Formats: sequence, structure tokens, C-alpha cells
Amino acid sequence: MREIDELGLPDFCQKPTLVLGIGNILFGDDGFGCAVVDYLEKHQGIPESVCLLDAGTSVRKLLFTLCLSPVRPRRLVIIDAIDVGRAPGELFELDPSDIPPVKLDDFSMHQLPTSNLLRELQETCGVEVRVLACQTGPLPDQISPGLSTELQAALPRAADWISQEYLAGNNQTRGPLFDPSNQESPRVFP
Repeated sequence: MREIDELGLPDFCQKPTLVLGIGNILFGDDGFGCAVVDYLEKHQGIPESVCLLDAGTSVRKLLFTLCLSPVRPRRLVIIDAIDVGRAPGELFELDPSDIPPVKLDDFSMHQLPTSNLLRELQETCGVEVRVLACQTGPLPDQISPGLSTELQAALPRAADWISQEYLAGNNQTRGPLFDPSNQESPRVFP
């Protein structure tokens, strides 16, 4: 580990698990991923093996750094809010290849370059990539911070999922997000 530290790499490259909350906190429910990170920091103990970051709208730079780094996490968990027509506050997993290319702003992880970086990390770099998504309510046209009631209620459920999967000392690499023989939609969380 000392050799890695001497390379001057950021923590998010060196820890086995990286959890990124992303979104724009100035546009209502779009800030869900950032709110989950804040919730985890306030309510959970974060193990030394996990780097938990509020990436806000700068996720592309982080992902690009990971792609180029000689050392990277084994697991990357993205937490974000998207609109795919489900009930507001519904939590579900997305495969990186299924991330929709449309979202509120130009800084979104759902823009094609960021989706490509996630696929690159998974397919070429060998990083396990998981995306926990939450269905947004209507997003504002103007700056309007704060989550809707539905997404506020989803915060503890999302934090519990992250905690059970990654913070509870269970750092084994997970199986695939989806069973290829099962053609059903992504896993949904109560």
C-alpha cells in the first residue's frame, strides 16, 4: 500500500469500494444521490475499505481519472435519480448499458460520454459497476433545492441497501446485476 500512496493517487482510486452519489442539488429530486451520501455520512459508520463521495455534477472527471489510473477500486457504486416513468421514490438497479441518455442537465451521468466511461470501467478495467437509481418526481425548470416527499422517504431505504451491500463488512464482489436468462426488468427494492 505504501507504494500506491507514493504515486499520489486520490483515495477514490485506492479504496476497494467507491460509492458515488451524483446529481445536482439545486434541481430538486436530481440531488438524490448527493442526499444519500449525506445521509450515510450522518447515520452509518463508513469502513476504511470504502470511499464515499458526493460527486455532485463532476462525475465525468472522477470516472475519467479512474479509467486512466494504474490503481482503481474493485467495486464502483453509483447512486442517482432518473426519470424512467416509474413511481416517484421507487428504487431499482440499472445495468450500466441500460442507462438512458437523457436527463435534466449537461452534467448528468446519463450523458453518453459518462455512460461510456462506466462501461469502459466495467468491461475493460474489470471494475464491478452497480447503479442504484431512484425514480424522480417532476424536476423543476428553475433552481429549486430540496427533495420531494417521495424521494426524502426513499433516503433511508437507499442507505440501507448501500449499507447492507457494502458497509456491513461484506466486501465480496457481487454476482451480475441481472440473470441473463431472466428477461424481467431490473431488481426493484421495497
